[in-house]
Amino acid sequence: MIAIIDYGIGNISSIANMLKKAGVQSTITSSSAVIDQASKIILPGIGAFDHCMQQFNASGLRPIIEKKVVSNGIPLLGVCVGCQMLMERSEEGNEKGLGWIKGEVVKFKKDRLPEGYKIPHMSWTDVIPAANHPLYEGIVDPRFYFVHSYHIDGANGTSVTAVAEYGYSFAASVGKENIQGVQFHPEKSHRFGLQLYANFGNNI
Repeated sequence: MIAIIDYGIGNISSIANMLKKAGVQSTITSSSAVIDQASKIILPGIGAFDHCMQQFNASGLRPIIEKKVVSNGIPLLGVCVGCQMLMERSEEGNEKGLGWIKGEVVKFKKDRLPEGYKIPHMSWTDVIPAANHPLYEGIVDPRFYFVHSYHIDGANGTSVTAVAEYGYSFAASVGKENIQGVQFHPEKSHRFGLQLYANFGNNI
């Protein structure tokens, strides 16, 4: 069973609905006892980095999640800001990230974007996965829906598992052993997101 972490942030109902369509059992929870029984975890996130980290730390769930993910090694998927939270820090704020993956989150550089490109990046965008990555298995010509002004700096010791391009190349997803994160919104990405959640439920 996948525990979708409810700490007051994120599109948790949309994620649960997409997992149900994918035939993957999940539950939305803010209970340490339920999380302790989970076989996998999804960490959602939306909005500002600092607000997400503050809400997560205030939830009281961080110790049980760190035990399950870092000590016990169960799979975790961070979504959107939930992906950014896996890193060490973000230019968007002052809060420390979880630091489970080395690297930082940076703002799209306006001087590197071609004329007419706006921040935030808000569109369907092609994604190029690393070869044979199980999260993308069976997804032909993957395209996902992005809404973000900040992205993970793929040149800063990050384990990049897929890239996308918005004026320049950036990390679309990252991973390290049992910990995975996607910058895009699978729950808003139709058949591509459906397959990705099925892959996380069945192949990771």
